[in-house]
Amino acid sequence: MLLPITQKRSRLTLLIGTGLLFLAVSASGQATPALWKFEWPRTDFSKSNVPFEEIFSGGVPKDGIPPIYEPRFAPITDVDGLYKGTEPVITVAVNGEARAYPLGILMTHEIVNDELGGKPIAVTYCPLCNSAVVFDRNVNGRIHTFGVSGKLRHSDLVMWDHETESWWQQFVGEGIVGEMTGTQLTLLPVRVEAFDRFKERFQEGQVLLNPRGGPGFNPYSGYDSSSRPFLYRGSFPDGIRPLDYVVAVDDRAWSLDLLRREKRVEDGDLVITWGAGQNAAMDSRNISHGRDIGNVTVQRNDGDKLVDVVHDVTFAFAFHAFNPDGTIHK
Repeated sequence: MLLPITQKRSRLTLLIGTGLLFLAVSASGQATPALWKFEWPRTDFSKSNVPFEEIFSGGVPKDGIPPIYEPRFAPITDVDGLYKGTEPVITVAVNGEARAYPLGILMTHEIVNDELGGKPIAVTYCPLCNSAVVFDRNVNGRIHTFGVSGKLRHSDLVMWDHETESWWQQFVGEGIVGEMTGTQLTLLPVRVEAFDRFKERFQEGQVLLNPRGGPGFNPYSGYDSSSRPFLYRGSFPDGIRPLDYVVAVDDRAWSLDLLRREKRVEDGDLVITWGAGQNAAMDSRNISHGRDIGNVTVQRNDGDKLVDVVHDVTFAFAFHAFNPDGTIHK
């Protein structure tokens, strides 16, 4: 598939930025299982629950997009000047401790292996799906450490773990190749919200520091305005642009346009609210210049209070790819 010029340049910029030579994806874009064994000698390719033909090379080797294995953090006051208040961060709160992981940093690292409030977590972001998902790294009593495989399935990040070199689908947190095939990671309820909102909610919170310095950037400038996603061969949902934003909860999703109009949507005990004031991470190279797509909270009524629910603000095509029978409310 030929990429628009802006997407080609953005992808190339990312790879050069990681100090790697860009290796062009083959005409089909598809990786070859016979060759995988040379790079992945410990992976058990006899075990898989997805067709291998759905897995493509993203053009980089194992950890060619470098995960953060030893994250460093600073108090809000130390980094406040780096971020405009409307820039997006992944906010994670565990056992009274809270941290913000700016999407500008996750853009070029995609995975942060961390421990927060005594819980080992993996903070993950797939730019091509705009999918921000946080997992518990404790799998049946064994702590796993995750990296970036360099592979994509349905245009979504395929992770790998250091312990078994199994491959995992980031969007759903499931093992798809190797010893851990079929194993489900526990997803944690988190928010992608404006930096100012994080500061208001967690005044003593910490913020991830960029290993390269600065606030980070978007190497995929204009990607969310593209007509088609990168290295995607599946069908598209009806009545909505493939790269329109949707809020996904299990097998249901609500378009961001609908939420912007309604401001509040209730579905059973589910309560979804929208408020202005967050830049789109995938719009402008300088994320603080991205258009306003707003802040979304997804909660359930639990007696006399609302509690956060696992959800994802993602692209319509990605939700459809992993929930082909799911419903998108427009």
